[in-house]
Amino acid sequence: MRIEDSDPARHAGIEYPMEVGAPVFAPIKVVQEKDKAVNVARQNAKQEYERIMEQAEVLMKQAKALQARLDATEMVHSAKFGFNPIHGKIYYLYYDERNAVNVLIQNGPQDWSCGIPGGWTYSMTVKKLGDSTWAVVEDGAENCLAVR
Repeated sequence: MRIEDSDPARHAGIEYPMEVGAPVFAPIKVVQEKDKAVNVARQNAKQEYERIMEQAEVLMKQAKALQARLDATEMVHSAKFGFNPIHGKIYYLYYDERNAVNVLIQNGPQDWSCGIPGGWTYSMTVKKLGDSTWAVVEDGAENCLAVR
């Protein structure tokens, strides 16, 4: 097949130069280009993986906090108490060794004038939340909103 110089429209579609002033065509090293593409893909995938793992870590922290709230809620609901707890108020959970039961009361470990009753052991400080679950309040943070 012969291409004549009189048909310049066909010259643009050919994969090799047809004129002396045409740009130089150098063969592309396919293996090197594939390696570059794979390296770029790996780098992007690694960044995306790290971002997803950060999100998963946040979700795991939230799941652990929710599980801690559910555990505290179960402990409080299995405890004995003779009052109606108010949302947002802090209460104290003790273990009564004589009756082998948890007791929820309003007195903290430092609020007793004669000391904690015999056979009682302080367990934790809890706070009733607006969704009727209970959260464990960190020690020393009873007046703060800090919740584990």
